[in-house]
Amino acid sequence: MSVPVMPGARAGAQPGHVYLVGAGPGDPELLTLRGARLVGGADVVVFDNLVSPAIVALAPAAAERIYVGKKAADHTLPQDEINRLLVTLAQAGKRVVRLKGGDPFIFGRGGEEMEVLVEAGITVEVVPGVTAAAGIAAYAGIPLTHRDHAQSVIFTTGFLKNGALDLDWPMLARPGQTLVIYMGISRLAEICDQLVAHGLQADTPAGVIERGTTDAQRVVTADLATLTERVQAAGIRPPALTVVGGVVGLYPRLAWFTPQGAADTPHPPHAGCAVVHPATPDGER
Repeated sequence: MSVPVMPGARAGAQPGHVYLVGAGPGDPELLTLRGARLVGGADVVVFDNLVSPAIVALAPAAAERIYVGKKAADHTLPQDEINRLLVTLAQAGKRVVRLKGGDPFIFGRGGEEMEVLVEAGITVEVVPGVTAAAGIAAYAGIPLTHRDHAQSVIFTTGFLKNGALDLDWPMLARPGQTLVIYMGISRLAEICDQLVAHGLQADTPAGVIERGTTDAQRVVTADLATLTERVQAAGIRPPALTVVGGVVGLYPRLAWFTPQGAADTPHPPHAGCAVVHPATPDGER
């Protein structure tokens, strides 16, 4: 694959350097040009579970490919060993591209890895990626901000390092904002209960998006009182992102993305564009 080189572009991958590259939320076309160029010049690609195989395939045929993916309670390598692996590869003079789903610095442990690399004297470049919150919400047709519904956005994790769910619930439950919860599907019932207990109305719109931006994308929406039941009934499993707030009420009216595996029907027309999109019944995808 030939990647365009923009005017003033920085040098390609250099020996002994590590590049923390955000691979985006799933759709390989959401990878940045810088990210694609670095993968194409790598000696070794160290990649996570959620990185599209199509992105890994951009690496040269001779490049080493090392999978270090993590799933709940199933880690190919512990984080400490991943850190040591990156240091070892760089010290061996390799051009190392560390591919991480979404963005390296947003719940991607990129900061932890970079700390270890810098401490070891390794030069590091960070290439931002489309984080799950922005990419997945966009593909679901859920704007994270909207003048009528949300004046701020909060990203939080549903699973802390020690396994606890000791979050700032009063802050998360404020009205007039959108809350995006990473890695929260296994604690969804507790999350919904805590948000209601700390001030959000039980009928606040909420949704869960499974494997967003990919052909396996599924969206389930409800309110905080019934979301867990709806998600369980649909058999939604990780990876999935939870969005809470008034903006979720715009689904499915603004939905535009139809996964290839979905029924062979066009997506619902956007408001005001029935001339372009023939009218079809609204419905959950």
